[in-house]
Amino acid sequence: MIYPLTRELFSQFWPTFKAIAQAQQTYAYAADITEAEAYHLWCEIPQLSFAWVEHGEVLGCYYLKANAMGPGDHVCNCGYMVSAAARGKGIARQLCLHSQQQALAAGFSAMQFNCVVSTNEVAVTLWQKLGFAIVGTLPKAYRHSDLGLLDCYVMFKTLHQD
Repeated sequence: MIYPLTRELFSQFWPTFKAIAQAQQTYAYAADITEAEAYHLWCEIPQLSFAWVEHGEVLGCYYLKANAMGPGDHVCNCGYMVSAAARGKGIARQLCLHSQQQALAAGFSAMQFNCVVSTNEVAVTLWQKLGFAIVGTLPKAYRHSDLGLLDCYVMFKTLHQD
């Protein structure tokens, strides 16, 4: 069910990506981001990108890349998106678990999420259940479309071979 995120799969997922970006509630992407810009951010810049495909439909995806260069390149960063129709089915959990395995295989020893919007309670709770800790709060770092300026969390986890 989890495959490398190709251009074709990304194009199938594009309506979901666009809707999430336009909502301005969880990701700090411009509402008018183009498919080409989004593909570059999720598939060309990152080291790895994967899609959750079920019955020929892309229900979710993630990217994995180094969070920093040089002496910080042992920590990776990931981003995850799941289609509205597929939320609540454990796909984000499975993508996160898969990304941790991929991160270890790629030589990363930790994973960091740089900007988890504080009102994204489903994500915050899931990441905490998967062993991520809130290690910092960025005051009023996100301009939510409905709620205005909100805090964001930096979340971190040391990765271990199981």
